[in-house]
Amino acid sequence: MRKVNLVLILVLIALTNLLSNVNAARNIKDRLEPSSWWIGFKNPVVQLMAYSEDIGLLRPEINHPGLTIKRIIGVENPNYLFIDVLIDEKAKPGVVEILFKDGNKVRKTMSLQLNERKKGSARRQGFNSSDAIYLLMPDRFANGDPTNDDVEGMLEKADRKAPYGRHGGDLKGIMNHLDYIADMGFTAIWINPVLENDMPESSYHGYATTDYYKIDPRYGTNEDYKKLVEMANSKGLKVIKDMIFNHCGSKHWWMDDLPSDDWINYDGFVRSNYRLSTISDPNASRADLKLATEGWFDTSMPDLNLRNELLLNYLIQNSIWWIEYAGLQGIRQDTYPYPDKHGMAEWNKRINLEYPNFNIVGEAWIGEPSKLCYWQKDFPNSDGFNSHLKTIMDFPLMDAMHIAFNEKGGGWSDGLIRLYNVLADDHLYPDVNNMLVFPENHDVGRIFTILKEDPRKMKMVTAFFATIRGIPQWYYGSEILMTGNGYDGHAHIRHDFPGGWPGDEINAFTSKGRTDEQNEMVDYLSKILNFRKNSKAIHHGKTLHFVPENNVYVYFRYLEDEAVMVILNNSDNEARTISGKRFDEILSQYSKGTDVLTGENLSALDSFKIDAKSAKIIELK
Repeated sequence: MRKVNLVLILVLIALTNLLSNVNAARNIKDRLEPSSWWIGFKNPVVQLMAYSEDIGLLRPEINHPGLTIKRIIGVENPNYLFIDVLIDEKAKPGVVEILFKDGNKVRKTMSLQLNERKKGSARRQGFNSSDAIYLLMPDRFANGDPTNDDVEGMLEKADRKAPYGRHGGDLKGIMNHLDYIADMGFTAIWINPVLENDMPESSYHGYATTDYYKIDPRYGTNEDYKKLVEMANSKGLKVIKDMIFNHCGSKHWWMDDLPSDDWINYDGFVRSNYRLSTISDPNASRADLKLATEGWFDTSMPDLNLRNELLLNYLIQNSIWWIEYAGLQGIRQDTYPYPDKHGMAEWNKRINLEYPNFNIVGEAWIGEPSKLCYWQKDFPNSDGFNSHLKTIMDFPLMDAMHIAFNEKGGGWSDGLIRLYNVLADDHLYPDVNNMLVFPENHDVGRIFTILKEDPRKMKMVTAFFATIRGIPQWYYGSEILMTGNGYDGHAHIRHDFPGGWPGDEINAFTSKGRTDEQNEMVDYLSKILNFRKNSKAIHHGKTLHFVPENNVYVYFRYLEDEAVMVILNNSDNEARTISGKRFDEILSQYSKGTDVLTGENLSALDSFKIDAKSAKIIELK
């Protein structure tokens, strides 16, 4: 009798689970992704993902000039169907109806909007070493439209008092302050993720995507995002979109009804060991490598399996869709080494095929140049792997900045020699001008706090990051000396920008709303970046540096007949006068210069005086 009861219980559990899955599928609306595409790509095939109850049992038909169905792919889940459509270059734009038939009977119709590409789209110029990037977190930057703070039906409501809650910043808020960013001399903005994150809590950061084709309604609409890019471009600002391929949010619509068992890694939460060294390590165990690349980042972030060709193609097409739709100039890819590296290499190649001048920067959080170089395009890896990733983030240099300016120096390896030693590893990188250089970002402590809130050190870091090789990136609010200890939690380094919300008592977007110290920092940063805009020696030049002596580090950026000399004096209270004779191998080519920060003309280059804890930037002529 007990055996019979046990069997009945198991049958009831199985039926309950089956009905639950069916109901979940029926609660999700029909989808066709992408729902629009363009004529004229190098790869003329678009793969459509159709989702509807039992759509995999139907057969699609298209009757539109220039379009042909090349392949139909069914998967384990009959609620999905993948369709490869060949688009002839002479195809006509318009609404393409896709008929899904059961025999001769049409059971369902879906529509694809087919567009002509904007002239010159393929030739767009991505961000590069001539740019300076302003990184901002949209929820914490400015609230331009309080009416979208809460959206009916979405799981999390706005609460500005909640450290990890949504505060209401949005796309309109960014639009309202584009002049503020451009006036400081920035030429690009990297905006933390803005796709829908319909998660129950702590979704303000944007790294738990729940819809890859939809801007989060609490930020605005797809059209608002497109408008933001157009406005930014009109003010000389390129736009870089933050993307995440390693994981999605646990509330992504497909998580209730996955296309196949191998769509995500592991059946449930297994945490990554975060050991990125295992990927390039020829001696690494398969077990450690698997845990690093297939383990989940968090319980709310299922790890995506890019070895699944359908998922990989879905994400590649999604990137192309956003570039073309919104007019982007760049992508920043989060947690770059964690997804399947071969899939990520294919993604880079596909993007470069359609947009040869486009740029992508990958977050490879690796503190050792010998391991970081593995991830840059064309590095001669012993395993034959080529990432095809043009730009990588220079975490070793960030780490050095955090320590160097706080040390007294004078020893063999402390103080500014740390900066020198990191740059001495530049021989490892195939393209040093495609290194993203930054003193901080949204994941580490505020640089002003790290520098013990010393404005002099802050200025030195500013002068360094803006004149060294690579692409400089600044984090919002540091120009007004915002503070925050990253070890106390991310909420402390992602504060609201004062003046971004209606009713704020202080408006730091204006000089009147800032303290004298804050205005001094904004002016200092602006002077350097606006000079940098027109300095080809800094954009494309080589670096010549001299081993630091007496806490003074001198380096040059030079190109043909242009050069910029940078002097950093890290002494606590001693001004230095240094002889130009030591630098004769380059100074002998120049007879005069201009101090970029003071405007002083230098008629002789035989000696240079520099105050304690300060920087000097000299344009040589």
